Amino acid sequence: MSGGGLWHRYAAAAYGAVFLGVIGHATSEFVSVLTGLSGPEVSVWRFTLGALGLVVLCLLIPGQRDLITPLRRDFWPIVGLSVGGFAVAYLFFHWSLDFATVPQVATTVTTIPIFLALVNQWRTGQRVTPVKWVTGIAAVVAIAVLVTDGALEQLAGTGDDLIGILMALGCALFGGGFMVFAKPYFAKYGAMRMTTLSIAIAAAALWLGVGLLFGVWVDFTTLLERPAGQTAALLTIGLYNTTLTQWLWLGGLAAAPDITRAGYLFFLKPVIAALLALGILGQPVTWVDGIAIAVICGAVAVEASWERLRRRLARTPAEA
Repeated sequence: MSGGGLWHRYAAAAYGAVFLGVIGHATSEFVSVLTGLSGPEVSVWRFTLGALGLVVLCLLIPGQRDLITPLRRDFWPIVGLSVGGFAVAYLFFHWSLDFATVPQVATTVTTIPIFLALVNQWRTGQRVTPVKWVTGIAAVVAIAVLVTDGALEQLAGTGDDLIGILMALGCALFGGGFMVFAKPYFAKYGAMRMTTLSIAIAAAALWLGVGLLFGVWVDFTTLLERPAGQTAALLTIGLYNTTLTQWLWLGGLAAAPDITRAGYLFFLKPVIAALLALGILGQPVTWVDGIAIAVICGAVAVEASWERLRRRLARTPAEA
């Protein structure tokens, strides 16, 4: 089915797909650690395996098998968006971890919804409302508290840290801008085909970029020769955290009536990660963490229901 398909017809399904995609994003850090590989190398494995999984799905689903027509009609826009929105963004993300700390990068990257809203306003004229600013800033501050466990001095650093933070900001800018500029092509060719093409092109660009910049030329024929645990982790981060997660995340964003509102669900990523750490690793959630989680969830809930809440408040004086 071309265009947005089911997600375009039902707004709740689009927002639900985004939320499921956020869960996949939230679990990727766990799986990345299990691979035991460096960040840039993991990104190549992740996108290559993810692209292969998406290609197989496209070939299995009638109506999604034609991956040539989008490239024939819009080759340069699709390639440009894929390289900038995925390859460059993820290279910035993994490279930033060589300079900045995990809390610094994690906090900075969660500004993606804000960049998405700003780029969307510039591109489409859809204004960022005051409530979006307030809830967005509140969520980012609470995320900073959550990922640093309240020790905000962890966010301060040296000159090298600043380089890493700027790279993470670059990741947020390119990642947030991708969906705004790519949305028309997702509507035109469908989420499945556009996600597949974007990730496949990004995988090729990452393989070349990581090889040239880091001297790491990934040999995919070694996948099954690795220890079983590492192979399983690579397959998981490729097929689950990329194939399924990116399809749900990108397709849901493209189909959502309000892309800014859908993007705000990304703020829940560190909350989900914290709850997974509690359930899987047994790490306790402190009272500071609890307050931060409540603020983040509250910010997302207020923004999502703001119009309905505003109308209800406006009726109350008249009814009284």
